[in-house]
Amino acid sequence: MEFERFELNEGDTGYPIQIADGYEKLPVIYGVGNREILQQPMLAIIGARRATPYGIDLAYQAGRLAAQVGITVVSGGAMGCDHAASRGALEAGGTSVIVSGIGADLVYPKSSEDIFSWVPRAGGAVIALESWGQYVRRYAFPKRNRLIAALATSLLVTEAGKHSGTMTTADAAMRMGRNIYAYPGSVYSATSRGTNYLIANGAELILDAADLASRLSLDFGVHFNQNEVKLPRRGEILSALVANPYSARELASKITSTPLTIIDTLTMYEEEGYIVRMLDGRYTVTARGFHAIGTKE
Repeated sequence: MEFERFELNEGDTGYPIQIADGYEKLPVIYGVGNREILQQPMLAIIGARRATPYGIDLAYQAGRLAAQVGITVVSGGAMGCDHAASRGALEAGGTSVIVSGIGADLVYPKSSEDIFSWVPRAGGAVIALESWGQYVRRYAFPKRNRLIAALATSLLVTEAGKHSGTMTTADAAMRMGRNIYAYPGSVYSATSRGTNYLIANGAELILDAADLASRLSLDFGVHFNQNEVKLPRRGEILSALVANPYSARELASKITSTPLTIIDTLTMYEEEGYIVRMLDGRYTVTARGFHAIGTKE
């Protein structure tokens, strides 16, 4: 299926005038799909490319939550958290905008081909500052990050290293006066140092889905039925593994379950795909595990 290609200059119908906060001279925007979506309020959901299942699931669930109340999700289309955010919105019947670091008529990375094709079909758009047919150039990605920040009313970081493209986007959003949200992570996780740093420096701490719904209600003027905002209920063992990978022996010293119960439960979770055993013998939660709402031990 072929979608409309467009080139937008300042003053054109569909040009996202909200980006003026980030530019002295407004750029030309190239796009594929629905140009009118660019004038809608947007939530940017971004995070690490090489994210953990924790960060990926938070991005996916945030995308779904935004879609439930008609908020368009904007991301960079990268693998990891960006991909999960757009996919969550699309699977919930919502819309998304991908800001690409290459020409809007191309796909990068190839692993995100599913969302690049799905986004325009669902009424969204793939846009870029690079001209048609332009492939990867390193300097283009900081430009892409700035545009993501400029498009967004609010920006949510689900997981990020301290020195990363995600953090440059968050920094740009702060300078533009955007609302910044961040999920906390383990102090032992390199991919949570960025989000923890943002929280320590004034970003809104997001505790769970209900907390995110409250922030979106305030900043976007939307209403959530709180009965529909699902909060994960985890058993004791899964809760411990969400916080940090542990071996069976380490779990036995931290929780009240008996050693036999721990071993049996770990075996069951591993068979069901909720956890995986790493090379050092510790267990960690998978993306499927983070979706295990209501799991009982």
